[in-house]
Amino acid sequence: MDMKKSIILFAFCFYSSKTICQTYNLEMCKIKAIENNFKIKNAVIDTKMAEQTKNEAFTKYFPHVEVAGFTFKASHHTFQKDLDLSAFAQMLPVLANPVHVKLMEKGKSASIMATQPVFAGGQIINSNKLAKTGEEITVLKQKLSEDEINETTEKYFWQTVSLKEKLKTVSTLKKQMEQLHKNVDMAVKAGIINRNELLRVELKQHELESEELKLDNGINITKMLLGQHIGETSNVFDIDMDSFPYPEIPSKFYVEANAAVMQRTEYRLLDKNVDANRLNVKIESGKRLPSVGVGAGYVYHNFAEQTNTFGVLFATVRIPISDWWGGTYAVKRAKLKMQQAENERQNASELMIVEIQQVYNELAESYEQIVLAKKSVLSAMENLRLNDNYYKAGISTITDVLDAQSLLQKSKDQHAEANCNYQIKLAKYKQITQQK
Repeated sequence: MDMKKSIILFAFCFYSSKTICQTYNLEMCKIKAIENNFKIKNAVIDTKMAEQTKNEAFTKYFPHVEVAGFTFKASHHTFQKDLDLSAFAQMLPVLANPVHVKLMEKGKSASIMATQPVFAGGQIINSNKLAKTGEEITVLKQKLSEDEINETTEKYFWQTVSLKEKLKTVSTLKKQMEQLHKNVDMAVKAGIINRNELLRVELKQHELESEELKLDNGINITKMLLGQHIGETSNVFDIDMDSFPYPEIPSKFYVEANAAVMQRTEYRLLDKNVDANRLNVKIESGKRLPSVGVGAGYVYHNFAEQTNTFGVLFATVRIPISDWWGGTYAVKRAKLKMQQAENERQNASELMIVEIQQVYNELAESYEQIVLAKKSVLSAMENLRLNDNYYKAGISTITDVLDAQSLLQKSKDQHAEANCNYQIKLAKYKQITQQK
């Protein structure tokens, strides 16, 4: 018997260890969502790519080093000529006949050259600035993705809390209905009231059971959505919050819209876009300017069976005259794109100011809805208490009691929805005003 108990205990412990319910609070959900979201993973890769682009642009400050080699073997000598040297025949009789000369049937050469750019119309400097701006843009895009992910996390989290609040209300009402059912059943058996009133109570109980089933399913769905969003692979997890925190007055979080818009990630992204377009104008203009470089090299060659090596110093000046014709249009096009970017920034900033004020108004409205819903809950509780007392005193019907319970359930559900809406709006307002 002891051995059987040990085996059963071991199996129970093993099973329990496999089904431990992991719980997450809101901050933990946000952290997991950021860590596991594919958008953030891609954004991190984009940031690393932009960093490599910046590093690549920086190398343009260094000398350009080039190694070249050349070798050939011709089908016949590349230089062949009969030389008439008869004028020298008196000195050397063998020169009386023409001399056939053949040269360069094969040869080879090698060189190494290093060119240091001295002036390139500002292209190198501005290209490095553009690469740095590109890196800053990818960082801001990553921040924007994180904000969007956090907003979605808040929505799923608070929706789950709201459904749990409603489920608690149903559970409380079910307990009350159980007690009411006992009282009504006793009254029916005593012949004080007819059976119709008991049936009304049972119908209400069935209605609450149906509501409970719907809420359970709703909670499971929102938890599944939250789990998929935060990368929780386990089917057994829960959130570490069953009720809403006490709502703080919205004025505590108020930020003047015109000042807040300058700190928004979206505005800073548009600002960087203007900077990038401004640098593109400078780069396009720089392409039409002269470029100057200095360099040094070492050359080796072996032609005509003779080896020669030498060093060389040189300077280059490049003036792209023909590029001026089409280049002026390219510069104008770049300036127009910059103007477009400035217009987009201006228009977006005006819309963002409106959005900030609108979200604050919605936040203030949702807070007032909580206040009103709380008053409704208190009134509904008092209404239920009075109707319950009246029913016990015989001056009210069971219908009045059931109606009072329905009103209480409705008011509590509205209170939960108002709290959920407030928390979502608060998270949104904090995000667009860059508040922690």
